[in-house]
Amino acid sequence: MSGWFTADDGAPRLVGTRCEVCGTPYFPQNTLACRNPGCASSKDGSELVEYLFSTRGRIWSYADARYKPPPPYVSPDPFEPYVVAAVELEVEQMVILGQVVRGLTVDDLAVGMPVELTVGVLYTDEEAEHTVWMWRPVDDRE
Repeated sequence: MSGWFTADDGAPRLVGTRCEVCGTPYFPQNTLACRNPGCASSKDGSELVEYLFSTRGRIWSYADARYKPPPPYVSPDPFEPYVVAAVELEVEQMVILGQVVRGLTVDDLAVGMPVELTVGVLYTDEEAEHTVWMWRPVDDRE
């Protein structure tokens, strides 16, 4: 299993795992065993398979990130404030935290607003452009 997200086919998707026995999804990836207490799996992790999460959800909560996070978290230098959103995915009905696309503030967001997964630049250094998943508001009718 690879990283936290993929955009190999042009469409970004969060990469997690799912129990084949009970269907419980996990993000980030769970490689040990299904943690669903009602699951009949063998508890040895053999039923966990890679799972690509749905790409749309609704904002559950959001906040400003105005201070540079401490190590081991990486951020641009100089630090640029950003917005984070906790998004409840439509299909999985679980909440996943991520940055909101650059240029938006908390004044642009609302609880219940529809968003979709996209990829954005976290920071750039001499070696590469480092990307991360982000949430982007979308029209309900899209």
